[in-house]
Amino acid sequence: MTPAAAAATAPSYLPLYVIGLYLAVLIVLGVASMRSFRGTSEDYFTATHSVGPVLFLLSMFATTMTAFAMVGSAAKAYESGIGVYALMASSSGLVHTLVFFLVGMRLWAIGKRYRFVTQIQFFRDRFESRALGTLLFPILVLLMIPYVLTGFIGAGAFVQGATRGMFPDAFPSADPTAAGAIPSWLTVLVVSAVVLLYIFQGGVRGAVWANAFQTVLFLIAGVTAMAMIANKLGGAEAATAAVLAKSPSHLAREGRIGHGQFLSYMLVPLSVGMFPHIFQAWLTAKNVRTFRTVLVFHPIFILIVWMPCILIGVWAVGQGLPIKSSNAVLGLMTTKYVADPIVRGLVQAGTIAAIMSMDSQIMALGTMFTEDVVVPLVGAGRVSDRAQVWWSRAFILLIVAVSFFLSQHQPPNVFDLGVWCFSGFAGLFPLVLAAIYWKRVTKAGAFASVLAVLATWSVLLYRGLIGPVLSGVAHPEEPLVLGLMPVAWVVLASSLALVVVSLATRPPSERTLARYFA
Repeated sequence: MTPAAAAATAPSYLPLYVIGLYLAVLIVLGVASMRSFRGTSEDYFTATHSVGPVLFLLSMFATTMTAFAMVGSAAKAYESGIGVYALMASSSGLVHTLVFFLVGMRLWAIGKRYRFVTQIQFFRDRFESRALGTLLFPILVLLMIPYVLTGFIGAGAFVQGATRGMFPDAFPSADPTAAGAIPSWLTVLVVSAVVLLYIFQGGVRGAVWANAFQTVLFLIAGVTAMAMIANKLGGAEAATAAVLAKSPSHLAREGRIGHGQFLSYMLVPLSVGMFPHIFQAWLTAKNVRTFRTVLVFHPIFILIVWMPCILIGVWAVGQGLPIKSSNAVLGLMTTKYVADPIVRGLVQAGTIAAIMSMDSQIMALGTMFTEDVVVPLVGAGRVSDRAQVWWSRAFILLIVAVSFFLSQHQPPNVFDLGVWCFSGFAGLFPLVLAAIYWKRVTKAGAFASVLAVLATWSVLLYRGLIGPVLSGVAHPEEPLVLGLMPVAWVVLASSLALVVVSLATRPPSERTLARYFA
């Protein structure tokens, strides 16, 4: 090959420079948010309830999207077809908004009135039980780690797919799908360092500012990527025709997604009502009117993000790309069919922006450890604001280290891992709904509900994911029970335990009822 030909075929490094610039902006935002830090633990954990409607909308949306929405949806659409949009996107648009209205606004008011920082504080006070919070903490951490993992796995797979062949000397590999690509461990290491930097600097405010910037970026990125890929493939009609020729079933729900599976998937978005990071994000709102923008625009934003990613995943089926892991589909399609390197860099930076919005989950875990473990053990008033911030940072560092280690093992599909995580949180949703609206719910009922979730979810997780993986199954099938997703049985067990045990035990005290229902 002549030097001219080699130069013409050499990969452009401009996209990496654009991504580097994006990461630098995040660091600058972290430093800027530190300048607004008031030095109190309340400001570090809730931004002193000062976030206005626009920032609240952008940051709230980012915390619900993450790698699951972009990398995961494209991967799942590549495997299961266009019906993935109906499985999660359409139902999430409706269910999330309903939960924000019915649960979020009430918990914001309660949290502000009683100065709660975490949902565990709310449950301990509502059910007059410190033990309930002690039970909930490890369960919430257990469920949250897979959510953080989806971000790390998604980042590693996306960048590996996007940089394939760029660094043949630095990162050689016998695997042609990874040859010359930035390895996932290096991507996760860089992403972790940047996230830790800006949330260490600014706490929740740092996460809010970063998420707002990230939301704008990945809203633009998804639409741009879809338009440019469609244009390169000869238009949306031609891209779809290629899929039709190779695998017509990818363009229909029937045959790939059963009716029971489809309907039970609609329970998964209930998880948003029990996410620790969403509770913490709700508390940042300046006032209850701040929620209005979320109620209006959240479903629209879901459409803007999910539709392009799912279409790209489906269109990839028609192109016959050498894909080892479906998690890399979005990165590969972006690299191959977005020609301009600067635009490609912007699109890839936007995708990484969605992946990195798992910062709020990490921040919430640090907050819970400090407020629900350290402070109760040492004693209220005996842990200074400075010490609380440092305890939070220490636990965040531990969670990131554990997640980094787990992310380096052969991962499952990001979408499927996210669904398992969400199924556990959805099982806890009846508890928070009852705590707000049902006077007769009791402490014993709450314990029974949480234990029912833990038992049911653990058994189904082992049956549907852990067992098959240990047996060497690379891609476990959907773990349906009587045609329904595990989330249906987890929510059913939780609800039955909550109602039956509550009705069979002594009602809560008049003091508690007066605090929450007067």
